[in-house]
Amino acid sequence: MRPVSLVLFLTFTLLALNAGHILPGAAEGESRVQKVWTRAGSPAMLPCHLSSRKMSKGWKQLSDKISVLWKRHGGSAHQEPHMVLEVEYSGLRKMALPMRPRVSVQDSALRNGNFSLRIDPVRSEDAGLYEAQVVYNTEVQSCQVELGVITVTLSPPSPVVENEPLLLSCNSSHRANLVETRWFHNGRLVPPSGTFCSLHGALSILRPTMSDAGSWCCQLRYSDNEIISATYNLQILGFDGPTNPVVYAAPGSAADLPCTLSYLPSAFGINVATAHWSRLGGGHLQDWGISQNSSSRSFPLRLPAVGPGDAGQYRCAVSVGSKTVSRDVTLAVVTVTPSIQGPVSEGSRLLLICSLSHPRGHERFQWKHLDSAPTNSKLAVATSRSLEGHRSQAGPTLEIPRVSQKDTGTWECSVYGPEGRLGAVEYGLQITGAQVSSPPTIFSGQVTFGLTLTLFLLLMVCVLALALQKRARSPAFPALEGMVAITMPRKMELEENQKEKMQQTEC
Repeated sequence: MRPVSLVLFLTFTLLALNAGHILPGAAEGESRVQKVWTRAGSPAMLPCHLSSRKMSKGWKQLSDKISVLWKRHGGSAHQEPHMVLEVEYSGLRKMALPMRPRVSVQDSALRNGNFSLRIDPVRSEDAGLYEAQVVYNTEVQSCQVELGVITVTLSPPSPVVENEPLLLSCNSSHRANLVETRWFHNGRLVPPSGTFCSLHGALSILRPTMSDAGSWCCQLRYSDNEIISATYNLQILGFDGPTNPVVYAAPGSAADLPCTLSYLPSAFGINVATAHWSRLGGGHLQDWGISQNSSSRSFPLRLPAVGPGDAGQYRCAVSVGSKTVSRDVTLAVVTVTPSIQGPVSEGSRLLLICSLSHPRGHERFQWKHLDSAPTNSKLAVATSRSLEGHRSQAGPTLEIPRVSQKDTGTWECSVYGPEGRLGAVEYGLQITGAQVSSPPTIFSGQVTFGLTLTLFLLLMVCVLALALQKRARSPAFPALEGMVAITMPRKMELEENQKEKMQQTEC
């Protein structure tokens, strides 16, 4: 292989690995042709520098006497080259209409011996051979640069909607026959499969998902062993989070149904997006919209108080430009159903059944008893205690064989999944006759026995006191008491007889 061909091969290979970026260099002499590759839509710099040998001969003294003419050779060998940009001695500039104002040279660079041509942005039709003629004093320098363009196109055009087929096409202006095309996603080789199909420079993705977004690199290998590559940043319009999200809520609590876009509408050059929520099965719910200066990509639906009738599937449809994406969100309501309705009698058997309106099959349940301790601020501090015996059983059903006063209070049923805790619901258990001031049942018999014994002792004391009082009034000699009782009536009779006699004598 000739030295010139070897240099071109190495330069071409390095440029291919850095497609979309310009590798600077110097074009000295008329026989050397540099190759620059860039992706369509990116800027390109066609290098042309004054040799260091000529710079050392007092170039700064001639910096105001310079003219630069960039020409492009046609695609056919018989076609005459045409002017791209010309800078005259006076500083006057001329540009070809098809490339104005995409071409330029810098004045400050001219004075430093840099005559490079900048094209921004590059189009696929800009590919070809460019030549620069630099005249200063009586000397002339020529530079030749071949511009190769790699084109990566997306069909349908951006924005690409999730789950809609797309086609990535990759081709270049290289004239050799294409032998092989390889695709890389975020640096990893993508083998052909049922999802990805590669054919002659094109990649088809049948059902793109959010995981397919990112950097895609196409690598083209030609029959002359030239390898050219280019990258494309694929953005897919979809939603953040899981594909079919489920929101768990207890009756009476608030619920927020998520609807967040993967990108801001401005990422696709669109400033307005509108969202519409509906419930599957009928019923218009709510419309959401953002203004042109809004930076939000989230359109949640808030339900202030969830009821069992709110359970079901909801759909969020977001319109971004002419494209519309939608996602279904399921609202699952967590409920507790007791086997006994209303207050529960002490000693009865009770079942508490925790259930989901829309189970997915991988949920698990955990019961916890919350004891409420009142404080001065009338707030309850909830503390959990481990379930003992029958309370430690797994599954959605909690069984209490004999309800007692210690079971009174709030029971919490938590729902867990692979991602952690999903939701919870509380149930307040009330037991008939359960009051704070009532003594425990175990002490009621003791209190009754104590009262009866006290009354009996009081009665015995009273009887004993009466007996003692009666005994205290009794005389020491009972026989004398009888003699006195006999003598007293006789004495009274004698006194009455004497009174009668006196009355007769007076008469």
